[in-house]
Amino acid sequence: MVELLTDQLRHMAGEFPTQTAYVNTATDTSITFEHWNARSNRIARGLAKVGIDKGDRIAIYVTADHVLDWIVYYAALHKLAAVAVPLNTRLSDHELRAIHQHAEPAATIVSTDLLTSDRPIDRAFPAPHPLIMDSDGHDLPAGTVRLGDILADDASDTQAPVAADDLADIMYTSGTTGRPKGVAVTYETLAVSPNSTPEWTGDAWLTAAPLFTFAGLGFVYSPMKMGMTALYLPRFTVDAWFDNVEARHPTAVFVVPALAELIVAHPRFAAADLTSLRICTLGSAPLAPATLRALQDRLPDAVVLNSYGMTEGGPSVFSMDPEGQRKYPDAVGRPMPPTEVRIVDEAGEPRPVGAVGEVVTRNFRGRRRYYNDPEATADTWRDGWLHSGDLGFLNDDGYLHIVGRAKDMIIRGGHNVYAAEVEAALYEDDRIKEAAVVGIPHDVLGEDLLAYVVLNEGHDGFDAAGVAAHCAGRLADYKVPRTVRTLAALPRNATGKVLKRELVALWEADDHDDHDRGRKD
Repeated sequence: MVELLTDQLRHMAGEFPTQTAYVNTATDTSITFEHWNARSNRIARGLAKVGIDKGDRIAIYVTADHVLDWIVYYAALHKLAAVAVPLNTRLSDHELRAIHQHAEPAATIVSTDLLTSDRPIDRAFPAPHPLIMDSDGHDLPAGTVRLGDILADDASDTQAPVAADDLADIMYTSGTTGRPKGVAVTYETLAVSPNSTPEWTGDAWLTAAPLFTFAGLGFVYSPMKMGMTALYLPRFTVDAWFDNVEARHPTAVFVVPALAELIVAHPRFAAADLTSLRICTLGSAPLAPATLRALQDRLPDAVVLNSYGMTEGGPSVFSMDPEGQRKYPDAVGRPMPPTEVRIVDEAGEPRPVGAVGEVVTRNFRGRRRYYNDPEATADTWRDGWLHSGDLGFLNDDGYLHIVGRAKDMIIRGGHNVYAAEVEAALYEDDRIKEAAVVGIPHDVLGEDLLAYVVLNEGHDGFDAAGVAAHCAGRLADYKVPRTVRTLAALPRNATGKVLKRELVALWEADDHDDHDRGRKD
């Protein structure tokens, strides 16, 4: 019988009914396990009354400001055995329509704070998709209902039967390199860790990961499995993060590398009260070693661990242990059983220890696929192996090191240059707050390096030659960027990943003056 995340919620509601399950730190509101379970039962029954059935795809287009509602809707859909389609609330109307046309949801749950007079809801979600609003205050398009109007009185437990290979979620990828694809997540591959009966600790885990991402969904149920309350920061700012750590004293935090870089670079980092922290986990993108070392030095009593995983990989993750972290601080861990990993060349042949190649993984428990996209599925999953598109190598002890994306490899004069390695060197320059490296065409070398940087406060006098000298002391000469330009901020998607295609587009729209190095844009 398949193990359900809703089983864990029902269990927590029975064992710890009045304990605080989830906190919206922005509004200082919370929900108990008992309330979470009961309200999701009422919504599940209400959705069934208006025709939502097993297997129906239901999009969730709700802002993180309504996180306590969001997690209730998510549980309710799984209790109905419907398919949840979490949507990125920062997408344009054009992008939303494309996802809707692909996923073909039977309904969309929409928070009314996303509506304005200049953005009517039917522009993003045109008919015939019914809309189910989560709050009052707006005129509704035809065929729309409010969840409050269909809530069932019966709050007792309900659960539609599901099989291991039934579809639970469709997770649309961030699309940093192109059109987002929908990863089909079955109930068998939904949970990273098994259900459990934890000892209630009263501790808390703080996260700001968007709920429409693999990391964000993982933190809907993972804290409760450890006997912890989830603290959710709907809108990340560095000051808000520090304020919550100092005021709420969480035991654990999860941050993506982009946010970790902002935290480390902030003036409050040196003096803030971080003594409550015992666990600091990082993941979802390569992390600059200088950032990791800064966190480890600042949190000597905490376990600071990098990790690695991807939406397509299901519960296929790499975990770092404290001993490995001390010995190999640049690694992201070793595969958690039953996951297997290989490093392969362009022909798919295994590469030796220490050699860079594409990271491919295999997990017999949880092979995923792209929804309604057999060609992309066949290209990504080959002979049972998931081709990640990430470049890395394994060391002698089996720890994985990520050096960047395959598309981030720049071939400069016949030399392979990995953008992540150059970015790591740039982050060791005290003047630089953020950095991103892209490849640009060059008549002689084929490709050349272009670095965009964001400067720390107090470093307006930018010296590109000094940056080059800094990198020259850390990198081979062919890895040193000859062109460095500054920006006020790097373009990022909602998960914090840098949109490098936008940086290339920025360069393409410019005058390409190689003598204009270090210019401030």
